[in-house]
Amino acid sequence: MAARQENADKPALLMKELTGGYSQRRPVLHGMSVTVYPGEMVGLIGLNGAGKSTAIKHILGLMVPHSGEVRVAGVTLEENRDKYRASTSYVPEQPSLIPGLTVKEHLKWTAMAYQLEQDVAYERMEQLARTFRMTEAMNAMPETLSKGMKQKVMLMNALLVRPPLLIIDEPFLGLDPLAIRGLLEALEDVRAEGSAILLSSHILSALERRANRLVVLHRGHLIAEGTPREVKAQAGCNGPDSTLDDAFEALVASAEGGVPLG
Repeated sequence: MAARQENADKPALLMKELTGGYSQRRPVLHGMSVTVYPGEMVGLIGLNGAGKSTAIKHILGLMVPHSGEVRVAGVTLEENRDKYRASTSYVPEQPSLIPGLTVKEHLKWTAMAYQLEQDVAYERMEQLARTFRMTEAMNAMPETLSKGMKQKVMLMNALLVRPPLLIIDEPFLGLDPLAIRGLLEALEDVRAEGSAILLSSHILSALERRANRLVVLHRGHLIAEGTPREVKAQAGCNGPDSTLDDAFEALVASAEGGVPLG
């Protein structure tokens, strides 16, 4: 905990002038720069095909930048592969569990992989099971779980680790209202301990209430960044009844040459 506090002013994620994608000839991302500090939740917003998934793949080290760099916990993947990998956990949009392992065994495996102390791991496991109402399913196999329950298992594994950077892609899909509330409360807990969160979602109302800052992507370009209020102001949506959904629609219209709503 003390180490986290000492590093509070150092970015958990630094993406600097990143251009990248699947082809050098047709990059998906164009000079993208994003910084996420410990204890922050930053929302990543964009239409389908805006470049969100490509950005996440670059952060995870699954794609090599054409230019620019990505640093997690102060290092690039090339400088310190072990530290880079250990400093990030990721929850994909589509849950993927290991056949033959129970929910509890998934969590134990994650705890061992990240070298968590056993007492700490077990305490967190019990807490997360209560938070997500999964206590009675801890010995269940993946094939017996609903999609929403599988998503809960993925989230529980990521939240168990509490790394410097937690990346979550569309976490609210498939979750019931109580699970969404539990997730948001759990995210507040890990933020309080110093983890940074990059959360990609189409549920803008949740980001408007919870995110410290927002990053808006369109066709691989960063078109707005700032607090929810600042992003709405950038979109010209300054009215008392303006929502982040209004601002997003206006920003996309402007980026495509239309007339902003605000």
